[in-house]
Amino acid sequence: MATHRALLLYADHSGRILEHPYLEMAASSAGRLSRPSPEDLIPLPEGSEIFRLPGRFPVGYDREKKRFHVLSSDPYNPRHTVDAVAAFVAPAHTQLYTAAYKTRRHAPLLPLFAYTAVGWFQGGFVTTAVRLDPDPRQDFKHFDPETIARNVRRRLRRAPTNRLVQHLGRCALTYGCPAARNLFMDRWEAPLPTSPSCNARCLGCISLQEESGLCATQERIRFVPTAEEIAEVAVPHLLKAPRAVVSFGQGCEGEPLLQGPTLEAAIRHIRRETSRGTIHCNSNASLPDVIARLADAGLDSLRVSLNSARPAFYHAYYRPKGYSFDDVVRSIRLMKSRGLFVSLNYFVLPGFTDDPEEVRALCDLLEKAPVDLIQMRNFNADPEWILKSIGFRCVRKPMGIRRILDILRDRFPDLRFGYFNPCLDPNA
Repeated sequence: MATHRALLLYADHSGRILEHPYLEMAASSAGRLSRPSPEDLIPLPEGSEIFRLPGRFPVGYDREKKRFHVLSSDPYNPRHTVDAVAAFVAPAHTQLYTAAYKTRRHAPLLPLFAYTAVGWFQGGFVTTAVRLDPDPRQDFKHFDPETIARNVRRRLRRAPTNRLVQHLGRCALTYGCPAARNLFMDRWEAPLPTSPSCNARCLGCISLQEESGLCATQERIRFVPTAEEIAEVAVPHLLKAPRAVVSFGQGCEGEPLLQGPTLEAAIRHIRRETSRGTIHCNSNASLPDVIARLADAGLDSLRVSLNSARPAFYHAYYRPKGYSFDDVVRSIRLMKSRGLFVSLNYFVLPGFTDDPEEVRALCDLLEKAPVDLIQMRNFNADPEWILKSIGFRCVRKPMGIRRILDILRDRFPDLRFGYFNPCLDPNA
């Protein structure tokens, strides 16, 4: 890749993905176009998907004319229009750029996925991403559908009255949730959804959508499991799974802290049965007092979801009900004051995440509320819609996602980067 550039991909009128005969692949950072460098390209990871983007013309780079070009018609069939395409990269990979396109009038809102730039190079698909976490727990090759289905059916028969087991069986079989699948494979991280309600109205919520033109990508849990139902899922997993983690706070629920008493009772129940493995909570960290009780009950780690380290953009996205960004910061400090593990679930959107002001705000946050790990997870939302919705305009040149990593590693040498919740028990 050192001497050549990847070619532009587009979708023709029948939906076929084709490479352009000469236009180069382009990439975007909040609308700023660029030619991705060869160092920014990797072969499209196994398990990734390629999406056609309706109502959007692809943008490529014309090397001879030295300018970006909007492709509005098929070079092989000029009577037909074309659509842009993007990659939804496999877990553990963080996007460096989003797809480059020009949105037409009346284009539909894109569903809640991440739209990474993708191209064609030497007979294969390439994308602008980097793997930040070597953990293979959600790699495509580890999931055999027939084995998972067989295990799910067996487990459902053994626990016919446990509503949580039944719910997770549907998550594994209907939605293909990797965490639920791993539960039924008795390995790694297992989910413990508990909350049908939430105290935020996130624009990109994947389990409950108020936005016209968007639909939730999965069904939210409709009940609060009992502490006993939770323990019946968690204890066997912690006892025998390699690198065992059980996690409250999943994509199929609201905010787990709203079920504080249930979580506290479940954690105490679990820890009476076993000290093995890690009990974790994915959360918006809105209720510090609840977090304190969970920590005292035996919670090992907390992951805090964050779209921005700037309060104005945070509030514009989460639209919190009854809490503020200051409560989130207080929760982080509270966990760290107890010597417990904290990570950020930091949504990565090129052009916004690497905006110089955002990088400065993130560094300031890490100074006053240190964390152990940043999970660089791709922002699952239509890039243009989400930036407009939170009121962001790209004024200064983005620094680049790789540059952010270099800055943070230099300034915070103990800070780790990844994609998944780690098991903190060395004996598990």
